[in-house]
Amino acid sequence: MTDAFHQKIETVFRALALEAGAAIMEVYGRPEFESRVKSDDSPVTEADEAADALISAGLHAAFPDILVITEEQAATHSQSAARFIIVDPLDGTKEFVQRRGDFTVNIALVENGVPLRGVVYAPAKERMFYTRADGQSVEETGPFGPQTGAQTPMKVSTPDNDALMIVASKSHRDAATDEYIAQYNVRDMTSAGSSLKFCLVATGEADFYPRLGRTMEWDTAAGHAVLLGAGGTVLRFDDHKPLIYGKPGYDNPFFLAMAPGVTLH
Repeated sequence: MTDAFHQKIETVFRALALEAGAAIMEVYGRPEFESRVKSDDSPVTEADEAADALISAGLHAAFPDILVITEEQAATHSQSAARFIIVDPLDGTKEFVQRRGDFTVNIALVENGVPLRGVVYAPAKERMFYTRADGQSVEETGPFGPQTGAQTPMKVSTPDNDALMIVASKSHRDAATDEYIAQYNVRDMTSAGSSLKFCLVATGEADFYPRLGRTMEWDTAAGHAVLLGAGGTVLRFDDHKPLIYGKPGYDNPFFLAMAPGVTLH
């Protein structure tokens, strides 16, 4: 695609993430807010729905010819295309409900199975990560305004397999994950919610993020794009082939997100 298209993707994704983040924080700042459980037993709040409405309207206006898949609109989950935009308007709803701050706005562009561009915005932590039009991932430092602020290029670590820094899920850790991690020489471990785990690998704050649990493509695409733009990779757990997108139902297999150089077991 043209440079102008990718520049528009960067500009629109960034602006919509900030707009959605503001709507989410307005709800987050209230003494109480509405939350209910969806048919898949996952929580959804009025913040998810407000952010989804803002992002969907903005994407359809800016890119009327591109399919938009979003977690909160089940009717989109049966649609498919070679190129699509995939959205999780509030990733980490459990973190949001428990007021832990580790929640993000995720928007990604996927082409031919690869998440090429993405933005991950954590409004409560005031951290924003995205792929620029040229494909390089950056962290923008706030305060965030209409004009792009200072950008720090992101680059994955050079892992030491005798002393790996591992990041794991805050809400979804289980015995299988701990058993798998135990095969590695681990210097330290940290936990994070939502797609921030991908971003910690992308910045070099962690080397390796193994996920032995169910995720959907809208959970991972934006973080995956950010990690790719920082020199990282995401592989399927079962055969160590690249994780691809546009799968039926948008379900993911288990996966391994990492800096190149991690020796897999």
